Amino acid sequence: MAVVRTRPPRLAEREREDEVPPLFGVIAEFDSAEHLLRAARRTFAAGYRRTDAYTPFPIDGLSDALGFHSIKVQLIGLFGGLTGAFSGLVLQVWIHTSALPINVGGRPLDSWQSFVPVIFELTVLFSALSMLGGLLILNGLPEPYHPVFNVASFARASRDGFFLAIQSEDALFEHDATRRFLLELGAREVSDVAP
Repeated sequence: MAVVRTRPPRLAEREREDEVPPLFGVIAEFDSAEHLLRAARRTFAAGYRRTDAYTPFPIDGLSDALGFHSIKVQLIGLFGGLTGAFSGLVLQVWIHTSALPINVGGRPLDSWQSFVPVIFELTVLFSALSMLGGLLILNGLPEPYHPVFNVASFARASRDGFFLAIQSEDALFEHDATRRFLLELGAREVSDVAP
């Protein structure tokens, strides 16, 4: 039986792996909502696309400043509503013509005018439920843990903190240059976000 000896990794390679820990990105804290909005606009104009903002209240125009122009939820609501309308129509036609054909007042069994209230109600119900499900899925909720929770000052995000995060997955992300960029935008503090 032969003994196979493996060489341990070189010390230089091990040191190189240890010196740069993986990052989720960097996060900057700003003094006010106006500063954050201005910084988000400049960040988008600079070409950063993997960004997010955290504020204690909604800020008008912030989603536009971050470049968030998705119509996925509207499409999910549209298809959910169409599914509800179609299912309401098919259900009532089946009930009134096949399952329980009762002629009331001499009207035709498939009189679509009497189906309108149920079709409307199912359209609204399916649309609302599909949008709720779509919002939860597209936003990745529920999310009990997020890497930004590791930043000590982020605890103020629900009270009086205004934060802008740039993820390391962004094509333009370069750690030192991104930190300098955020400081030039007037950030009060810039922190690294560990995963």
